[in-house]
Amino acid sequence: MKKILLGIESTAHTFGVGVVDENGNILANEKSMFIPPSGGIKPRDAAEHHALVAKGVLQSALEKAKISLSDISAVAFSQGPGLAPCLRVGAILARFISLKYEKPLIGVNHCIAHIEIGKLLTHAKDPVTLYVSGGNTQILAFVDKRYRVFGETQDIGIGNALDKFAREVGIGFPGGPKIEEFAKHGRWVELPYVVKGIDVAFSGIITEALKLWKSGEKLADICFSLQEVCFAMLTEVTERALVHCDKNEIMLTGGVAANQRLREMLEIMCKERGAKFYAVPKEFAGDNGAMIAWNGMQIFKVLEKGISIEESRIRPKWRTDEVEVIWT
Repeated sequence: MKKILLGIESTAHTFGVGVVDENGNILANEKSMFIPPSGGIKPRDAAEHHALVAKGVLQSALEKAKISLSDISAVAFSQGPGLAPCLRVGAILARFISLKYEKPLIGVNHCIAHIEIGKLLTHAKDPVTLYVSGGNTQILAFVDKRYRVFGETQDIGIGNALDKFAREVGIGFPGGPKIEEFAKHGRWVELPYVVKGIDVAFSGIITEALKLWKSGEKLADICFSLQEVCFAMLTEVTERALVHCDKNEIMLTGGVAANQRLREMLEIMCKERGAKFYAVPKEFAGDNGAMIAWNGMQIFKVLEKGISIEESRIRPKWRTDEVEVIWT
């Protein structure tokens, strides 16, 4: 009988439930996103949203996969990193399913799950990964049983940076897609460029972009320039990591991986370097339950057991490079 694993994602604004089998077939990937009425995400409000939609999203995933909870081999959940109130909602549901149906419980690192779903769906073998999402911006490569961080943001993630700008200028949440649309009609204006080795920083750029907006610069021009600067920075540091690690593949994953301009820049760089470029399909770029289910399956196939309830405590600051990769 094939192993089937259910995964629960609840790190930030998205509550998702995914179902995969042992061969990497995605049987379901249902989700519900919390969109704040104004301002940024308040963790407690997002957690309340997750608690309210959890039953419906779970039921929808089970129906899509044509299974019941008694059919699953194990249940995985995003143990961290993320917003603590949100993480708790997913952890509590996963523990309940584990205890009620006597299924192994698997804790998954959210960032690793983004990498592994990308590798599953793109067939990248050993890439330098540019992981770009709301709270995370990292350049990673697999070395000695861990995904090592060769570069990262020194302040805020690129997704949060774009969301902050969009929120301040009143174009809504999530900001990335809206900025991308405005940028199609913009022209260049000067913005700071902040690269420090293989690290980047975005908060100063957002401050300057907001100053330009308040001084009367066209929003489309600022959006265009904001994308060009931030994505050029990310392309530069990814190229530097590619050379440093002596690899020949780049993979783009995380919520901001859906941006077409970022994909274009990386693809051009890879062509010039003679490297292969891979980007996670847009459906799986943002937070989703399928990626938690898949990484949970990878862990479960090796261990054939789960963690205890005591070991399932959420880890809001769990770093990518703290995880020992046992499944490759």
